[in-house]
Amino acid sequence: MALNSKAKTVIIDYNSGNIKSLGNMLKYCGCEYILSNKKEDILSADKLIFPGQGHFKQAMDNLQKSGLIDTIKQSIDNGIDFLGICLGLQILFEESEEAPNVEGLGILKGKVKKFQKGKTPQIGWNKIQTTQNNDFLKDNYFYFVNSFYVVPDDEKIISSITNYEIPFCSSIQKDNLIAVQFHPEKSANAGIDFFKKWLKL
Repeated sequence: MALNSKAKTVIIDYNSGNIKSLGNMLKYCGCEYILSNKKEDILSADKLIFPGQGHFKQAMDNLQKSGLIDTIKQSIDNGIDFLGICLGLQILFEESEEAPNVEGLGILKGKVKKFQKGKTPQIGWNKIQTTQNNDFLKDNYFYFVNSFYVVPDDEKIISSITNYEIPFCSSIQKDNLIAVQFHPEKSANAGIDFFKKWLKL
């Protein structure tokens, strides 16, 4: 099957995130994309990607300044396929220990906690174990860079679990939302396989 070239993929530009590696991965998978912080682009997208990397407060501040908070919520409510990567997973939740008193998007109920054991950040390859709530991932090694992890109130949305001193949620899947703690754009063949499925190759 060939990628639908008419599909519009938008990477949300919030003045942060690992854009270069993500762009290279999308191009490798045959996906054309645009980087934008314009409301009309985000709301008219077929697929949205919120790239990872950065600080919880900085990300929320930048989204607030750009007026994108309501736009992102609206696009998700409209059923646009959304992929959150690393920090893009964490901001979907209500709060984070990285930035006390700073509200996340609150699209998902739960919080973000910091690892209390082991070296932080966790940097390198680690294996995910998928749950039954999963359509895009395989049990495989993916590349992580994280000091924090999400704790969803609803465990049914968890699509994979990874161990780093403790078992933690490494991805979620709910309706049109897919979000991962690892970096699939830096995860070689495992990442390519994931993106091709998400892009519906």
